[in-house]
Amino acid sequence: MLVLLPPSETKAPGGDGAPLDLASLTAPELTDVRTSVAEALVKLADDVPASRAALGLSPKQDAEIARNAELWSSPTRPAVERYTGVLYDALDVGTLTRAQRARADRRLAVGSALFGLVSAGDRIPAYRISAGSTLPGLPTLRALWKPALAPVLGAVGELVVDLRSGSYAALAPVPGAVTVSVLSERPDGTRAVVSHFNKAHKGRLARLLATTTAEPDDVGRLRTLLRRAGLHVEHDGGTALTLVVPA
Repeated sequence: MLVLLPPSETKAPGGDGAPLDLASLTAPELTDVRTSVAEALVKLADDVPASRAALGLSPKQDAEIARNAELWSSPTRPAVERYTGVLYDALDVGTLTRAQRARADRRLAVGSALFGLVSAGDRIPAYRISAGSTLPGLPTLRALWKPALAPVLGAVGELVVDLRSGSYAALAPVPGAVTVSVLSERPDGTRAVVSHFNKAHKGRLARLLATTTAEPDDVGRLRTLLRRAGLHVEHDGGTALTLVVPA
């Protein structure tokens, strides 16, 4: 099972790993596109106003541009520790046992505007670019990534659970992947789309999928696994699941 997570705009600082080595990352066939995006991002960092405009940053966020400027020289850390925020707080990899962490490193991967795809254990530096960014001199990120990334994801020979947000899923959709939406249910039975806590619920779901000893190989077995874990999961056919949580 492969669980695809969205990245986060916020990143943990520092790290104790050697500088970025693109060829060492998962799916080395993506190295050419990674190199193009990385080099364009570093070059863009030389022009602070242009970086703000392209990346949607304010002057208070100029430290993010400085991070991009140091992309090739700054220390690295595992991707699942680099990304921060609500989803990754709920995933909470720091509390996993050694066996659970090894399982998580095998199962978790992150969609990335810069790298396309990184496994949980791939070592990456802090950076700032999102799926909607446009870099000077390059096509859109979707135009860059889809031809290279779609075959990589399409060749995954196991169940894919795609928890990426819409903009990152659009970089390279995965045919047949299981998707999960989150709805809150009020006491009167009415439901609403979960917005604010959507990431937290998906983070807890990712933790469950990353650490279970089960190996579901289709949407039906995955639904059964989640229900046995006490989750209210509905399946109306196809590959879409709905996680229903109390309002």
